[in-house]
Amino acid sequence: MNKNDTLSVNALRGLSLDMITNAKSGHPGMALSSAPIIYTLFSRHLVSNPNDPTWYNRDRFVLSAGHVSALLYATLHLAGYSIPMEQLKQFRKLDSITPGHPELGLTPGVDATAGPLGQGISQAVGIAMAEKHLQALYPEGDRLTNHYTYCLCGDGCLEEGISQEAISLASLFHLNKLILLYDKNNCTLDGPLSNSSKEDTKARFKASGWNTLEVTDGNDIDALDKAISLAKTAKERPTIIIVDTVIGYGSPYQNSNVSHGKAFSDKEVIKTKENLGYNYPPFEVPEEVYENFKEKFISRSQTIYNDYQSDLEKYDEEHHEEFMLFKSNITNDISKSLFTNAPIYDENYSNSTRNESQEYLSLVADESNTLFGGSADVQGSVKTKVKSFTDFAFDNPKGQNINFGIREFAMAGVANGILLHGGLRSYVGSFLVFADYMKPAIRMSAMERLPVVYLFSHDTIAVGEDGETHQPIEQLTMLRSIPNVTVYRPADAIEMAAGYQIAFSSTNKPTCLILSRQDLPNNPGSSFEKAKLGGYVVSSEKNENQLTIIASGSEVSLAIEIQKLLLSDGIDTRVVSMPSVELFDAQSEDYKEQVFNNPYDKRLYIEMGKSDSLYKYAKTVYGIDRFGLSAPLKDCLDYFGFTKDKMFEKIKKDFNF
Repeated sequence: MNKNDTLSVNALRGLSLDMITNAKSGHPGMALSSAPIIYTLFSRHLVSNPNDPTWYNRDRFVLSAGHVSALLYATLHLAGYSIPMEQLKQFRKLDSITPGHPELGLTPGVDATAGPLGQGISQAVGIAMAEKHLQALYPEGDRLTNHYTYCLCGDGCLEEGISQEAISLASLFHLNKLILLYDKNNCTLDGPLSNSSKEDTKARFKASGWNTLEVTDGNDIDALDKAISLAKTAKERPTIIIVDTVIGYGSPYQNSNVSHGKAFSDKEVIKTKENLGYNYPPFEVPEEVYENFKEKFISRSQTIYNDYQSDLEKYDEEHHEEFMLFKSNITNDISKSLFTNAPIYDENYSNSTRNESQEYLSLVADESNTLFGGSADVQGSVKTKVKSFTDFAFDNPKGQNINFGIREFAMAGVANGILLHGGLRSYVGSFLVFADYMKPAIRMSAMERLPVVYLFSHDTIAVGEDGETHQPIEQLTMLRSIPNVTVYRPADAIEMAAGYQIAFSSTNKPTCLILSRQDLPNNPGSSFEKAKLGGYVVSSEKNENQLTIIASGSEVSLAIEIQKLLLSDGIDTRVVSMPSVELFDAQSEDYKEQVFNNPYDKRLYIEMGKSDSLYKYAKTVYGIDRFGLSAPLKDCLDYFGFTKDKMFEKIKKDFNF
């Protein structure tokens, strides 16, 4: 390691400490231990362009250990990204572009939101899958998409269960251009790693089918360089580089978990810098460091960037049609290629919305080559398989159907990674009740503004005999509670078409399509256009509206049957279909009043799930606030009172008709 390398590594350490101490908040321990790793990566290997930070063919870097954000921001600053020193001084402060954990779209050079440990690994796997798949989609695809995906993780990331799910998938698909850099400092927040783990990490990854490399001295840049170089030559397997480091290196808390999340005092920072031989005041960096980064990162990357741009012009000449398609797909916006009208159905048409979902998925696939997704081993039940798709595999990277196996959490994280890469539209499927396994990654989709399409079937107690473990009760409420998520529960095939329009037109938020297992009739008043408003009058009153009945999904046709019984008893009502409360809430107050056409106490919401959130729309809610039971579908519905006859009697009693 030469003088400039040593100076640059210590500049990263010093800047990280300055930021954390100035903020009086942060995580210095791993910033001190990982500085040589991230410096070696940026100065010797990673290819990107600080003047074009979203350049499509850049190497991707995911900081799975997002609490080490100070080190990432310091690196990006020195590497020439638009992160001025003033922003480093604003670390973790209001309205800065240097938040406590990296946030996609806020900070130039940040390729993924990270922080919840382990999710960065699954996102990196998704990015690497996208790179592999895209190469196969286009003629000479490696001229369009050809980069590495790097991920830096710590001990905590590898303890989270999602990490193993993602690690298994990476091996299954032979993601040889995925390189995981593991800072093994043997500490977690509460104490030494030995308190919570005794596993042999190398053996774990070998058993999972990965290449395993080790660097026994985390400060040895030459050894780190050689390890990364060797990892880049891998042909069939992803690689983990296990780097033995010292948490809090050089500080008074070296080798102690105290350094994990403790902001050092000014005196402790001075002492640490003295120990490192880096005696510079806060936020002062010697010019040699900037010059070193310019030579070893900026200039090197710029040459590769220029060569790529030049070759794109040649590619355009040689494969113009495919190049135009490639360019149009990069933004993940496929709205122009979607169907614009719902198909015409026979008057008595009836089908499950999961079957209809498969039909519409096939329609989207016919119009776009960007679909890339699958299910957690339930493609036959959730109907996620497009008939024309082959399976994505190491020997068939062109395949568009992904067999995720029983790995719901990683599946959702991978779907995020696919969209982070760009050029593809990801969708995934599972039973609604297992959305619980996926919730943290759905939340990440929402924060990263990624339009993942989540297909959730078996949406109520109508699952029947599988019983309370498989009958969703609180899941709709959970999904609706996540900001920036559209939850859409169609009542029939026509509303299903609207749901697909919404889901695949989105460019900045995920959509959860909630699907029935049982057949649902097309309702005479269903409207493709109105359904996109989130709520609308699906069946009007005859003369004077005495009660507004609101429902979604299978309960809409039930509500219409109840409406007929009430009318035969002289009670005039209207039925409102509410496929999406989020879309409905976004409408004008005038529109919402027109739809409801009744005061709050003259409204009833019917939905087979938790009732809590529905009182926003109606004073009376018929829901289910307990777990389900194991019985045939009809018996379940009868037990919980979701039949037209029982509802008819209950409404007359509750509303004094």
